[in-house]
Amino acid sequence: MSTTDQHNSLYDRLGGTNGISSIVDNVFEAHMTNPVVKARFLPLKEDPAHFAEVRQNVIDFFVTGSGGPEVYKGKDMTAAHKGMNISEAEYMNAIDDILFGLEKNNIDEQSKNDVLAILYSLKDHMIRV
Repeated sequence: MSTTDQHNSLYDRLGGTNGISSIVDNVFEAHMTNPVVKARFLPLKEDPAHFAEVRQNVIDFFVTGSGGPEVYKGKDMTAAHKGMNISEAEYMNAIDDILFGLEKNNIDEQSKNDVLAILYSLKDHMIRV
């Protein structure tokens, strides 16, 4: 990693809002075919307005959490996942799908590790809440 890359925010290293939007689209694509989590995501295809809202919330969450200019206005992670009874396996499969999205967008290893650290810091807010 170059010295310049070390000083760029995670937001910049993920490609800004456009890059993050592409990553999120790839993640949703993976979620829709992942046998462990697709049952939670396929219903979004039946309600395009709700899908667009969820997609935008995920983008805004990612942008805000990575140091970007947008402000996430959705629910906190505990409230957003309350009652979903997410299992450890579902959580890990979702992370795999996120890694797929990062790889598909040629994100560098350090940035992938930074995203993983954030995801693992949120784990207790999402599993079986």
